[in-house]
Order: sequence, then C-alpha cells, then structure tokens
Amino acid sequence: MFKNIAELVSQAETSGKKIYEIMIEQEMEVTGRKKEELLYTMGNNYKAMKNAAYRGIQGVHSTSGLTGGDGKKLQDYLEKGTFLTDTTFLKALTFAVATNEVNASMGVICATPTAGSCGVLPAVLLAVQEKLGLPDETVIYHLFTAGAIGYVVANNACISGAAGGCQAEVGTASAMAAAAVTEMAGGTPDQAAHAMAIALKNMLGLTCDPVAGLVEVPCIKRNAAGASNALTAAEMALAGVKSRIPWDEVIGAMYQIGQVIPVSLKETALGGLAATPEGLKWKKTLGQIKQQNST
Repeated sequence: MFKNIAELVSQAETSGKKIYEIMIEQEMEVTGRKKEELLYTMGNNYKAMKNAAYRGIQGVHSTSGLTGGDGKKLQDYLEKGTFLTDTTFLKALTFAVATNEVNASMGVICATPTAGSCGVLPAVLLAVQEKLGLPDETVIYHLFTAGAIGYVVANNACISGAAGGCQAEVGTASAMAAAAVTEMAGGTPDQAAHAMAIALKNMLGLTCDPVAGLVEVPCIKRNAAGASNALTAAEMALAGVKSRIPWDEVIGAMYQIGQVIPVSLKETALGGLAATPEGLKWKKTLGQIKQQNST
C-alpha cells in the first residue's frame, strides 16, 4: 500500500516494477478483484474515453448553446496541415476540447478525475498512442499509472473545483496525464513523478469560475491547456529535468492554495470570468430560458 508519491516511486523502484503494476496490485488487495477483472473494467473506461473523443471531433453542442463545435474546428484545422506545432500536440488539443464538449452536451464520458477535466487524460494518451504506434493494451495499463497519481492527490489534497479551484480538477488531470504518458513513453517511475510535479506546479492557483455555473466556459478550453501542459511536463521529465520541490510537497502546496482561494473562485460562479459583463449576460439569458421552459 502507498499513501504518497514518494512511497509509490520507492515501491516501484525497489521491486523493479512500473507504477501501473504497483497500482494494479493495490487495487487487487483493496477490492479483492482479480487482475483480469480490473483490466476489463479499465478497458471499458478506455473505450468510453475514445468514443467521446471521436464523437466530439464530429461536432457536438451543449444544450445551453454556450459552447460546441470547437473540437470539429480543431480537427478541420489539423486536417489542413497548416498548423504551427506538430500533429501530436494539436491532436491532444483537439481530443481534449472534443471530449469536454461531449460532456457539456450530456454525452458519455469518463471522469478523469472529474467530468470537468475529462478531456485532458484521454487526449494526451490517445495522441501519444498514435504517435508511438502503441496497442490499446498499453494505454489501458497506463491508465492505472494515471489512477495512482489521482489516488494520491485525492487522498492528500482535493480534486474538485468546489474544494480547491480548477487547479484541483484540470491541474490534477494534467498531472495524471503527464505521469502516465511519461511512463508510457519509456520513462522511469522517478521521471513520471517529476512529470506529475512539474505539471501540477504549472497550474497552481488556477481558479474555478464557470460562466453561469455551467461546466463549459472556461472549462472546455482549459482542458486543452491541461493537455498541452501535460505534454510539456512529460517532455521535460523525459529529458531529465526534475522538479526542485519534492513531489508530495507540490501536492501539499496545491491543497494549501485551495484552502485560501476565495469562495467566489471555487465553482460558485460568483467571481472571475463568471462575473465579467459577458459572463453575467449569459447567466441572465440562460436563466430566462430556464424559467420559460419551466412554465
């Protein structure tokens, strides 16, 4: 059993195992389920992630009318081949936006770790899977790597916007993705942990200020930011760059910051972007529509 990242990495290095192997063993011990059962369940989660990503790039819209279609715009832009970065990076952005648009349209997604941050992890893993030509089985195993990071953060800090701001949602998702893709690309447990810490550090202080209280603006685009941040952290970790602040201290810092973030910036839609003139305009408009529909 591990309770923090230091214990997780230590167990992996001592046993010569991958992080995902340690996580699977812990899940078997805690739940009493066999490895095959756990892999089957995770395989279904992976299918849900993949289906959402590919559904989103076809073009979906939220019932509020506030968001939609941006995943398709990114996909069309990708297919033109005139983008500034590279295919893997842009695919990650595209899948992140597309997946979260499916969430906003009330479609089926897999919370990783929350619905509001559901696009980050699958986007990064799907893009890198295609880049490296990896089978689905490899991705499914490394979803347990992401799960191990999410497990530690959830038990030592928080993963909800209401508790700690968007740093707890998209920040954690980005950290999970960074660690998973680092290990998936051949990185060591130590490198995966540094990728996690770098990714989370980059998103400390991120507020949760949803316009009209909906998980749409700025949530959807923040998923793209989280995906790009995860890739940045993974590249740095694989190059040998390390977090100067210890892994678990970064998680502790995120928790402390979440405690002092004003209530107006923790999923209440009372501050930040939600309180801008445009944000208030949308709140009023959607409120009127809701009232009309209820009468």
